[in-house]
Amino acid sequence: MSKKKIEKTEIAIDISSHVLVPKHTLLTKEEAEEILGKYRIKPYQLPYIKRSDPAIRDAKAQVGDVIKVVRRSSTAGEAIVYRYVIE
Repeated sequence: MSKKKIEKTEIAIDISSHVLVPKHTLLTKEEAEEILGKYRIKPYQLPYIKRSDPAIRDAKAQVGDVIKVVRRSSTAGEAIVYRYVIE
């Protein structure tokens, strides 16, 4: 048997419209600074999200950007979390 190299292909499905995928929004530099100042943290102290993550691929996020994720919550209505984009 010969081994074939499997090529990476782009996903042909838009996952951002799926009901289980929370809304991901790229914050501006000013918005990110405001959030970091509010919580008195550095960006690298946020949970990480990879730049290749399908949920943020359409946002054209770059390494070092901050992403706002809004999830539905059964107890709070909605939960807002922030992620730091890494390679």
